[in-house]
This record gives sequence, structure tokens and C-alpha cells, in this order.
Amino acid sequence: TAEYTGGYGDVEYRFTEVYNGVAKTVQAYSEDNKYTFKVPLTANKTEIRQAVEKIFNVKVEKVNTVRVLGKTKRMGRYVGKRSDYKKAIVKLAEGNTIQIFEGM
Repeated sequence: TAEYTGGYGDVEYRFTEVYNGVAKTVQAYSEDNKYTFKVPLTANKTEIRQAVEKIFNVKVEKVNTVRVLGKTKRMGRYVGKRSDYKKAIVKLAEGNTIQIFEGM
């Protein structure tokens, strides 16, 4: 997993590419010049856009976000829950790419 840590203003972000289990979805995103990141729950679209532009030195065209709820998992009589997270789908302007994710 490729990881970058960077900050914009007072807020520090940790971007990790999210690998979807469906290969068609990942391929469709890469053809549309979209990249998927796992971001903090408190991050909004403007902050995500500014952080991606600053960290990766690219021009962001559009940001979509999805809040993913963690699954409830059982181990015998014990019940636990995976953490919730926010997924950001970032579309870059034409001609921009993030090199670290190419060829994965």
C-alpha cells in the first residue's frame, strides 16, 4: 500500500490508496483519471482537494466522498466493530497523474 503523509494548514492528512476487490471498478477509475484515498472522517471536500494538490503537485478537478461504516465482527460470544472511515474519490484534471499509483 502506498502511503503519503502531508499537511495543509493545521490539519495533517494520511492518504492511503484504497484497493477495491472488484478489478473492473479499479480499471474504470484509472481510465477516468480518478484515484481513491482513505481520509479522516473529519476531512471535507475542500480540505481534501487542497491537500492532494499540495502533496502530489497536481490539479484536482472534482472530489467525491463516501462515509463507509465499519463491519460488526464476531469471535464466538465477543462482538467487535471495525472502524468507520471516509473514502475520497479524486478526479484529476486532464494531463495530471499521480506516479506512485501507476502500474499497481
